Amino acid sequence: MSVLGQSFVQGFIRMCSDGWDLGWHERNGGNLSYRMKEEEVRAVEDELKTDKPWQPIGTTVPSLAGEFFLVTGSGKYMRNVQLDPEANISIIELDGKGENFRIRWGMRDGGRPTSELPSHLMNLEVKKIATNGACRVVYHAHCTNTIALTFVLPLDSKVFTRELWECATECPVVFPQGIGVVPWMVPGGRDIAVATSELMKEFDVAVWAHHGIFCAGPDFDTTFGLMHTVEKSAEILVKVLSMAPRKLQTIRPDEFRALAKDFKVSLPEKFLFEKPF
Repeated sequence: MSVLGQSFVQGFIRMCSDGWDLGWHERNGGNLSYRMKEEEVRAVEDELKTDKPWQPIGTTVPSLAGEFFLVTGSGKYMRNVQLDPEANISIIELDGKGENFRIRWGMRDGGRPTSELPSHLMNLEVKKIATNGACRVVYHAHCTNTIALTFVLPLDSKVFTRELWECATECPVVFPQGIGVVPWMVPGGRDIAVATSELMKEFDVAVWAHHGIFCAGPDFDTTFGLMHTVEKSAEILVKVLSMAPRKLQTIRPDEFRALAKDFKVSLPEKFLFEKPF
């Protein structure tokens, strides 16, 4: 079967389109990466060309050495992925040290993987180790309401977690570890990759101040659903803050504890502090 006929490629394409349809990817904003399974590599190996040169990643990810990844392209538009996948996404291979990559399929008209490839690979490495190999997807999008909150809430993981948990009952169940927050940094470089990967040791979600959200998960549906849940809760909070300076009622710490018991999740006590509405 061709690369484009593979289910993991179709899932990747659908996720790009879904994010575009929700308004998360203006112009060439946002990016997506997927760590391929060995059987998926074998299924498409006849189409993997080897004439492209090795290029430096910009960081080192030894735990991902020799692996293959499906990634969006730098400067490419998410809205075009569905229309012409081979021109907008690529399969890349890492070398034996995890220092360089080469394009094995895609980028038909030229180009390179997303400029935030260091962030994607460093976080895929962290999450691979933390999940014993289960995590395979890293997704970055420019979610409007979450970005808006980074201008009015303290850039603190405890504050963001608690406020989003309070605005939608499903949130503590969907992301019980909470949410990390990265202060504003220049995107695309090693510094923001390092800062995000440190947070990803604890969280599956990192908010990039004034920029967007970074999510990780085991598959496309779980990762997209995580992003969608965070942004939906942020939208509710934006509306609440627009209507009144403070909440009249909300979910309290003991109520969170009761929710955790019934849904069999563990909520860190550091997020269950007493606070005014």
